[in-house]
Amino acid sequence: MKLTPNNKISVLIITLNEEAHMKELLSDLDFADEVIVVDSFSKDRTKEISLSFPNVKFIEHPFENYTAQRNFAIDQARNEWILFIDADERLTPELKAEILETIEKDENISAYLFYRKFFFKRRVLHFSGWQTDKIFRLFRKNKARYTSERLVHEKMTVDGNVGKFKNKLIHFSYTDYDSYKQKMINYGKFKALEAHAKGVNPNFYHLYLHPTYTFLYQFIVRLGFLDGKKGVIICYLNALSVAMRYRELKKMLAQGITSKI
Repeated sequence: MKLTPNNKISVLIITLNEEAHMKELLSDLDFADEVIVVDSFSKDRTKEISLSFPNVKFIEHPFENYTAQRNFAIDQARNEWILFIDADERLTPELKAEILETIEKDENISAYLFYRKFFFKRRVLHFSGWQTDKIFRLFRKNKARYTSERLVHEKMTVDGNVGKFKNKLIHFSYTDYDSYKQKMINYGKFKALEAHAKGVNPNFYHLYLHPTYTFLYQFIVRLGFLDGKKGVIICYLNALSVAMRYRELKKMLAQGITSKI
């Protein structure tokens, strides 16, 4: 479908050392009027690969947190419609067609939620808490913004009506154990800052019971056991992120560190 001047899309991507994903991702964004990569000074070939695509604008910007980086990227876009996509996400042909058909209709919708299909080493992860995951990815620039209260697992505020897409966004969230573990640890550290800003003082429940509950809830209630060994790993690493949150928070309080939020 050919885009008209009234419904051009700016695709935004924030990156750090994503050379393994960039060629495949950028090759599939030919429908976009503008593609902006906001990079946190990658040490690999992310910049080189990105700049090999003529429609890509590559911006290096210091990383403070996920929310700040995403809002910075939004400010760089020139079009009304913005499509955010992570380097490890992919659009199916059906979802791409649905996006273009949706903005062509130009209904009174400010932002759209996407359901995601998660992959574990290129195999579908059916359960483990992810089966109902949905996230804002397409929105009007002047109608949506990420809130500063969240530094990770960003929350978007929307001025206006919200829609949902039928087709799912592909998310290759788990490539190997070590990279996913490091991602969960990093998320935990940002969550510690959020908890600090809320005045949380970690106790036995936070440090031990909350991580245990997270594992059991995702593994049993959210049917992680049906994903077999990969379900055990995903549920364990998600629980590890919760444990890291409160360990980091306890350390911050002991050192007298104040939150930056």
